[in-house]
Amino acid sequence: MSQKNETLSLFLAAIITIGLIFSGLWFFMERWAQLNGIAKPSGSSNTDNSTKQFVNNKCNVPNLPEGRFNYGGSTTWAPIRKDVDSTLDSLCPQFSLRYTQPPSGQAGSGTGIRMLIDNQLAFSQSSRSVKAEENAEAKQKGFSLKEIPVAIDGIAIAVNHNLNIPGLTVAQLKDIYTGKITNWQQVGGPNLPITVYSRSQEAGGTVEFFVENVLNKEKFGANVSYIGTTTEAVRKVAVNTGAIYYASAPEVVPQCTIKSLPLGRTRGQFVPPYQEPFVPQSECPSKRNQLNTQVFRSGNYAITRNLFVIVKQNGQTDQQAGEAYANWLLTPQSQELIEKAGFVRIK
Repeated sequence: MSQKNETLSLFLAAIITIGLIFSGLWFFMERWAQLNGIAKPSGSSNTDNSTKQFVNNKCNVPNLPEGRFNYGGSTTWAPIRKDVDSTLDSLCPQFSLRYTQPPSGQAGSGTGIRMLIDNQLAFSQSSRSVKAEENAEAKQKGFSLKEIPVAIDGIAIAVNHNLNIPGLTVAQLKDIYTGKITNWQQVGGPNLPITVYSRSQEAGGTVEFFVENVLNKEKFGANVSYIGTTTEAVRKVAVNTGAIYYASAPEVVPQCTIKSLPLGRTRGQFVPPYQEPFVPQSECPSKRNQLNTQVFRSGNYAITRNLFVIVKQNGQTDQQAGEAYANWLLTPQSQELIEKAGFVRIK
């Protein structure tokens, strides 16, 4: 009996010893992974395969300076800051980015460029090009502004699901927002007044781009009602059959409560900003409409634009930080992440 107990004790001791050996090996392997930069970042359970591909590599971004850098600007860039910049932060923690709100007014491309000129940011994100007067002001302070395109975006038109209209031309859209067209019947729709929404022109690059490229620098009509955010506008369009609003395509196309309208340069050639077939409201949110990236990249969709990193050309660390950040966004892996964030890759 004692011999059996002795055998059992030896067996259990062997099992415990093997377990301790494997636990030790596992600990040292995890520690080695952390020291070599391949451990998962916190909250990584929701990251997709492309993000994992990034965080499983060391920081290899060329010419990336160390330190904390303030950046800011366009609200259109919010998905990139959330889904793409967070990957850079996990990959290269020595390069710390801090999104900085403007000291007054609303965040946007214009306020971001203003803060850049005033040396409050290292670089900025913009959904429009730098204006000549902005560059002239920067030169008065001893540097110029360089814009680096990193992604393609489109402007989508949001209307109520119950509005029955095949699409709009850019010219019709202009006439709606300058007050020349006030009823949907004038553009082939029902006899229904048009309720026109926009953010204010001071709000950011999307509005400035719209005024410059759709309205041809004409002023908004007296019929336009101004709202603070796209979220607020979507709520209003969802409950008003005659309403219309415009915003960055990733903010409009996947929405369940409103629909995006096909656009055309001429009548009868309307191009949808979403992939066909259109996903009806009854199937959302289990299925959502996706961006028609092919027509954005080809230019067949009527209103597209680039997203830019705006960099100071001052030969200092800020320039190095902005250029390294932009170059990182242009890598194949980052372009894939940008596309997953809802925009169109530029290369």
